[in-house]
Amino acid sequence: MSGELIELPGELIERVISVIAETQRLGKEKVSLDSSFEELGMDSMDGVNVLFALENEFDINIPDEEARAVRTVRGMAEGVAKLVAAKARSAATAE
Repeated sequence: MSGELIELPGELIERVISVIAETQRLGKEKVSLDSSFEELGMDSMDGVNVLFALENEFDINIPDEEARAVRTVRGMAEGVAKLVAAKARSAATAE
């Protein structure tokens, strides 16, 4: 979930932060785009829970190998943005 620069819409950022905060039982004010999972006290099991919650929230499928490389909220938001954009392109092409 890295590579080219991804534009992050404010609404997407808010939704990603909300899902992470809710899943981790943290106040939204404790989670920022620049937070690392380590700073948020997240271990690998927490990461799996966040991953499932984000997949449900955005109706996407996050590949395991990409998810393993993500260590920050920004990285997760960029990956989600990329997958949401690809899904939208795919849906537009199918019409």
